[in-house]
Amino acid sequence: MAERECDAIVVGAGIVGAATAYRLAQAGLAVCILEAAAAPATQATARSAAGVRVQFTEPVNVFLSLESIREYRHFKELFGVDSGYKPIGYLFLVPAGEEETYRAALQMQNSLGASSQELSVAEAKKIVDFDDAGIAFATWGPDDGVIDPHVVTMGYLSAARRLGARLLMETELVKAERRGEDWLVETTKGTMSTPVIVNAAGAWAGLVARRAGFELPVEPYRRMVFMTGPLAEARGKPLTVDVASGFYLRGEGERLLFGMSNHDEPAGFNEGMDWGWLEPTLEAGLGRFPWLEPAGLDHSASWWGYYAITPDHNPILGAMPGVPGWYNAVGFSGHGVQHAAAVGRLLAEEVVDGRASSINIDPLRYERFASGAGLREKNIV
Repeated sequence: MAERECDAIVVGAGIVGAATAYRLAQAGLAVCILEAAAAPATQATARSAAGVRVQFTEPVNVFLSLESIREYRHFKELFGVDSGYKPIGYLFLVPAGEEETYRAALQMQNSLGASSQELSVAEAKKIVDFDDAGIAFATWGPDDGVIDPHVVTMGYLSAARRLGARLLMETELVKAERRGEDWLVETTKGTMSTPVIVNAAGAWAGLVARRAGFELPVEPYRRMVFMTGPLAEARGKPLTVDVASGFYLRGEGERLLFGMSNHDEPAGFNEGMDWGWLEPTLEAGLGRFPWLEPAGLDHSASWWGYYAITPDHNPILGAMPGVPGWYNAVGFSGHGVQHAAAVGRLLAEEVVDGRASSINIDPLRYERFASGAGLREKNIV
């Protein structure tokens, strides 16, 4: 066996891996962070739309967001850098036929301490103008908003390194094999031994698991984010979701970013901008937001990235059954940025104490797939 250099290896230096590494180091563990890229936070973390929201339909997701937003709100006090948290709000345009689901979700969110609320169509149109055909009402989250994922990631990593964590860049996990009480981990920079591996590899999480000899139902899906040129109507626009189509937009200074998931594109590491997806995205967007029509498109500012998606579009958290010393923080399906702060705490509890305790993550454990049920989260964008 190689000499044990770390009490825990975290695979992936995105926002989830960084938060987890910090909390493990804070608990007194010697932590090594393996990142295949040349710099941290260069994949999904850097390419997200940066949103944070409590408006989910499942309590565990609301809890994860509430706890994370609390940390992002006080990030400068805790880590010395501003998280960029801005409560610009999330507005969901709820179509007729979905009233019961969204009203039940609001009631649940409020019972857990969230300030989300129902708005009439007229009230919602004072925030963002839209064609109200087929819209029953809107839900509004005044504490929802955006953060700066790159700054937050670097804040966690800096804090972890001050506690002795080692960040190993351009170091890819090639193979992991359980030997007695430890994992023997082969990387592109050599071999090391550790009792604990935390998989926080984002879109590559399934590949990392296969390299350790088992399957994990996480697959990469490409997503596009388009950016307009200057548009007077853009300033101050909250992240607004047309639930019926899945189209979303939000203001980014004097421009708008917008997008919509292509559910027909197969899984895989497809690369580059799919400009063919622009037309159906705009068709959906213009149908609900006709004032978008004069906006020009800034091709150079548009980007693509990966969602790491599970069968039920919810993350897999906690210890991997039947695989001693292996822990999952994977498959966030677009929600990694908004849940990372809470997930870091929970994974540290899971590793150090034997079970996460501050939030009940049982609905998000791998075991849920054994029944074929999964988690029935409705608010997936």
